[in-house]
Amino acid sequence: MPESTLTRPAHPRGATPAEVAAQVPGVTVAGADAGDLRLTGATVRAQDARPGDLFCAVPGTATHGARFAAGAIEAGAVAVLTDPDGAALLAEDGHDVPVLLHDDPRRVLGPVAAVVYGAPSTRMTLVGITGTSGKTTTSYLVEAALAAGGNPTGLIGTVGTRIAGVDVPTTLTTPEGSALQGLFASMVERGVTAAVMEVSSHALAQNRAGGTRFAVGAFTNLSQDHLDYHPTMEDYFAAKSLLFLGPGACERAVICVDDEWGQRMAELRRAADLPLVTVATTGPADWTAGEVAAYSDGTQRFTLSGPDGQTFSAVVGLPGAYNVANAALALVIAHEAGIPLADAARGIGAVAVPGRVQRIDRGQDFLAVVDYAHKPAALDAVIATLRGQTAGRIAVVVGAGGDRDRGKRPLMGEAAASAAELVIVTDDNPRTEDPAAIRAAVVAGARAVSGGGEVREIGDRRAAIVEAVNWARTGDVVLIAGKGHEAGQEINGVKHPFDDRDELAAALEARA
Repeated sequence: MPESTLTRPAHPRGATPAEVAAQVPGVTVAGADAGDLRLTGATVRAQDARPGDLFCAVPGTATHGARFAAGAIEAGAVAVLTDPDGAALLAEDGHDVPVLLHDDPRRVLGPVAAVVYGAPSTRMTLVGITGTSGKTTTSYLVEAALAAGGNPTGLIGTVGTRIAGVDVPTTLTTPEGSALQGLFASMVERGVTAAVMEVSSHALAQNRAGGTRFAVGAFTNLSQDHLDYHPTMEDYFAAKSLLFLGPGACERAVICVDDEWGQRMAELRRAADLPLVTVATTGPADWTAGEVAAYSDGTQRFTLSGPDGQTFSAVVGLPGAYNVANAALALVIAHEAGIPLADAARGIGAVAVPGRVQRIDRGQDFLAVVDYAHKPAALDAVIATLRGQTAGRIAVVVGAGGDRDRGKRPLMGEAAASAAELVIVTDDNPRTEDPAAIRAAVVAGARAVSGGGEVREIGDRRAAIVEAVNWARTGDVVLIAGKGHEAGQEINGVKHPFDDRDELAAALEARA
């Protein structure tokens, strides 16, 4: 997919190779004489190279990025950032261009691109949100709160990227460092004064956010996820902590301390003597949310109590105790970013988040919901929320992704069978794995629950959704979990069009 014109500024500030080397430790300039050459962009993808670009040639698992330099140079790239092996390949292939050398070029992609684009994150108020669950919902709430405070806003996250109200196609929760800095520069050029982004553990571990100044950093919670990438939960936590500790740490931190991981994160931040504000719904904190009233339409009103006896009433249009936590966190983040609480609360009141407890209504006499819950703790939470809204039965359609954390597969089945009357185990995104083997692990976890719900296995996700809809009676709940906002299903390297929301709607219409 070619880059959108919105992913970069139209009039970049630019920098010389010498200026980059002076500002990014470990970078030196070699190769052809750079003279007064000005770099006006940066990319790690040769097919996205533009005239004036710095092509970032990083080593890959199969081949070195320097092997693609010819295409980038032909497209207008005027210099290459790479390591000594890459420099040798460039010379071997006869590319006589200035070379910016670093032993680990991927780790300095962000800082280098930040220099090229003129440190754009320092020219707006940037919020970074990390954690396992709640990042997307909280980021949507924060974006609305920032906008209510009078800011043209930007958003970068799982569901997509938005610049001053315009959607921009991207593929990663946190883009590569070069692309991220280009997005920031585009935001600034288009008048954005405050932005919020989800910061994944992968991005933190790989330093994709390097060179970024976060005015506010926030932590939601931590539960099992991504253990295909992180060897242990401690390693996963350590990656998340990079947003709050050490070089590049956020200027101000807002940490939810409802779980032990948040409490630990707050302790570490406090021990480092760095600015910290805590938020909680279940215990002591600087700001606490309580006195929750839930309404039949899914909205909730709660009281936020803060330092010096401050109290504030707020409404969030999303059900579930975890969304009170998300909303409280969002309000305090906005407050730390300089937005009056009254404005922030007005902003979050009507926010809906794609694929997060999203109701699909086709006139049926039962509740039908799509949710992104693809982690055991998240599935537990959303089922508990729906249980609180109905006296009827609950059916859950659930699976697990291929080429990802295998340990959570039986836990997904266990979470569903422990709380639902019917569990239909189906395919999620099997990717390159055998779908039947993935389903078997989820089924095993579900059937291991003593006294749990009925378990059925239907590999075809569309058929599984139809089965759940046809099972439902008046007052029941049908939850389609795992893919949320996603509009495709990845099988053997091919992404086939598939949207749970559309499929659920079609099944409801067919039943009617």
